[in-house]
Amino acid sequence: MPQSVPSLPRRVAHILSTSLFAQVACALVLGILVGKLWPGFASDLQPLGDGFTRLIKTIISPLVFCVVVVGIAKAGDLKAFGRIGLKALIWFEVASTLALLIGLLAANIVQPGSGMHVDPSTLNSAAVDAKTGGGHLPSTTEFIVNALPTSFIGAFAENSLLQVLILACLVGAALLHLGHTKVPQVLPAIEQAQEIIFAIVGFVMRLAPIAVFGAMAVLIGQYGLGVIETYAKLIILCYVAAALFISLLAVALKALTGISLWKFLRYIREEMLLALGTASTESVMPRVMQKLRKAGAREDAVGLVLPTGYSFNLDGASLYLSIGTLFIAQAVGVDLSLGQQITVVLVLMLTSKGMAGIPGSAFLALSATASSLGAIPAGAVALLLGVDRIMDSMRVVTNLLGNCVAVFAVSRWEGALDIDKVKRVLDGESVPAAEGEPVDAPVPPTKEVDAPVQSAKDPVSEVG
Repeated sequence: MPQSVPSLPRRVAHILSTSLFAQVACALVLGILVGKLWPGFASDLQPLGDGFTRLIKTIISPLVFCVVVVGIAKAGDLKAFGRIGLKALIWFEVASTLALLIGLLAANIVQPGSGMHVDPSTLNSAAVDAKTGGGHLPSTTEFIVNALPTSFIGAFAENSLLQVLILACLVGAALLHLGHTKVPQVLPAIEQAQEIIFAIVGFVMRLAPIAVFGAMAVLIGQYGLGVIETYAKLIILCYVAAALFISLLAVALKALTGISLWKFLRYIREEMLLALGTASTESVMPRVMQKLRKAGAREDAVGLVLPTGYSFNLDGASLYLSIGTLFIAQAVGVDLSLGQQITVVLVLMLTSKGMAGIPGSAFLALSATASSLGAIPAGAVALLLGVDRIMDSMRVVTNLLGNCVAVFAVSRWEGALDIDKVKRVLDGESVPAAEGEPVDAPVPPTKEVDAPVQSAKDPVSEVG
């Protein structure tokens, strides 16, 4: 007897019940509709997105700590870990500087703010203060000092990734120094804690569609679709510049590793859609770390490069800041000389490194840049208040892809990448966790590390 073909409604129901990508996509569309039709009700949905983000943030610090400690202990070479960190910082500086230059070039060619003739005195600079909460970006010295922990527990309580990374490096180094014979129970305990955290990630990710629905409804309800028409030229320019930058990343990744960025994008499509919906790369960081490890990047490289990139490699933000600075200058009729534009790049190279985790950081960076030039009224930054949230999608995609490419590039540079395994995983082949690990990894990761997530039947783990 031939098997009956399921009806269309049943197939749709099956896809919606098993595919996180489909669930998040539907939630995205529903959020837009609710925000457009019932903006008052939509503003009350803010806790849906905020609650999900809070749950994910709870997991990030312990996860980064466990991955880095296990990575150092299994690699057995602290010097190699130091080389990975140095190479990552070099890559971050080159990539973010390239993003700044692309933004300046694009803004000079297209002139998105020309012809607006805005009078800065008519702008409400108090709105910028409200957006930033009266905060300020740390100086370079403050940034370095703040990266050093003052308390072991405090680093986790404050969710300071750089402090957690330093603590993890110290613990990993201590484990290597003492050896497994003196502290035989510590590393297995950290590995087991890592398994528990990944299981929690699987549970929390089931709430992703609800979070995307709430976040998108609030966005459309507050800003509407009209802002897109008002700032169409600026929005299109930012997204085109981001597409150009991502294309350059794809070329660089292909040249360095032979890996296709577009196949990788398909591999993390659920995480990418979730990041777009919640306007947060932190919401997908645990899952992206896990997928990079499964794809063949060594644990120590993933554990160091990806979290560090969240503070040092904000490519999307760099693009936006350089374009935004020239936009507000053109809008108020200020013609910046070549020397002043070089100053913009130098200032943003510093200010963009201290942006992570600071409310309204983009406006703080723009205000600092305007003040350093002395030619742009600080109040002119308020011109971007209406469009800033629309730019989140561009910043999120560019930042996330930029950091993932950094993981692959630095891993390849250090010999910590199994390219054959990466290609097989991105092609949709099923690869056991212990198969094809790098030759220089003395103790290959075991299958059990990822078992809790698989047993939870988390749809995000599906590659195809």
